[in-house]
This record gives sequence, structure tokens and C-alpha cells, in this order.
Amino acid sequence: MPQETMIVALSAIGPVIGSGIGVFKRPTTAYIHNMLYFAAGIMLAISFLDLIPESIHLGGTFACVAGISLGATAMAGLDRLFPHVHDCAACGKEECQLGHTANFLILAIFLHNFPEGMAIAIGAATDVGDSLVIALAIAIHNIPEGICTSAPHYFTYGNRLKSFLMSSLSALPIVVGYMAARYLFVQISPQLMSVLVGATAGLMIYIAADELMPAARNGNGGQTIFFFIFGIIAVMLIELLA
Repeated sequence: MPQETMIVALSAIGPVIGSGIGVFKRPTTAYIHNMLYFAAGIMLAISFLDLIPESIHLGGTFACVAGISLGATAMAGLDRLFPHVHDCAACGKEECQLGHTANFLILAIFLHNFPEGMAIAIGAATDVGDSLVIALAIAIHNIPEGICTSAPHYFTYGNRLKSFLMSSLSALPIVVGYMAARYLFVQISPQLMSVLVGATAGLMIYIAADELMPAARNGNGGQTIFFFIFGIIAVMLIELLA
């Protein structure tokens, strides 16, 4: 239970840190790009080195393929309904001046974080030692999102504390998604578990390839690529020590 508490706390700390930065000090663009690529490396390494092989082991190739397709499709649907925002430059100055736009950004991130909480729970349920590194990847992934939700809200309303608290609430669905998934996993078959593990891989591959890497591609070139590689190495080293 103490380890589970630490995992949930780690995963939920990203939006809180990002929200604090957004209302107090905005980091450089290069820093955000590096963090996005680092998180992408972590997510892809977990997906291809652990989750996909585990899914195939549990239910076979077809169940894994079905899961990957399901996870990617679900994430694409969420992106279509509630577009993700990683770079504050993505919303123009005029849009950020509108209160409903700032609130919509918070709502969009809020809804996106529920499946991320489920992804952490799946890592724990498969017993492949992924839950901690998934939580770390999601925490890093959510820091820029926290910045880009709290900063426009603060710009619009001028209330630093309210903007911080509103943006930090996006950590709540991570915890709820984690607890909901952990409860469900005590009574599902290996075949369904295989599909869910594959869906988690699909979800994480989608986030890395469609959101994180495109958002960071205009960063500082080769140095940014090394942060992507560092993310892959981090997963390998953490799992070696697990």
C-alpha cells in the first residue's frame, strides 16, 4: 500500500508542478521541448519493451493488436472532441484573453487524464514493474500541460491562487482512473487483460507520436533528440533496478 500511494502521488504531481510554474515563472521553450521528448522516449520504451510483449503473452497477437487499435482510437476520439494543448503558443493572445477558452483548456486536460490513471493501474496489474515508470512519464508529460492551463487562466482572471487550484484539479482524474482500473482488474480474464494492456500501449504510443513529439519538433534540434534517447535509457535502467 505505501508503494501504491507513492505511485499515485507521483503521477498526480505533474499537473500541480506545471500549474505552479504557469502562474509564477514560465520556463524556456527549450526546457518544455526537452521534457516532452524525454516523456515520449519513456512512453515508447514502456510500450514496445514491456506492455506489447506482456499483452501477447497474456492473450496472443490478435488480442494485442485489438487492444492497440482500441487504445489509439479512443485517444484519437478524445483529441477530436477535446484538442490537446502542449505549447502555450498554440493559443493566440486574443483567444487566451477569453475566459471560456481558458476554462475549456482545463476541462480538456481534465478529461484526458482519466485514461492516463488507468494506464498506471494496468502497469501495476500486469506485474511487469512498469507502474512506477509510467507514473513518472505521465508526471513529466503533464507538467507542460499544467503550465499551459494555468497561465492562460491567470492571464484572463488575474487571480494566481484560483488559477493554480483550477489547473491543479486536472490531477484528480488520474487518481480516479487509477483506483477504478485497480478495482476492475481483480475480476477480469487474461484475454481481456491482454486487450487492456495492448490498449494502454496504443494509448501511450498515440500520446508520444501524435502529441509529444510533434509539439517538441521545433525545439533545439539534436540536443532534444538526446532527451528522447535519455527517456528510453531511463526505462531500461529503472527496470534493471526494479
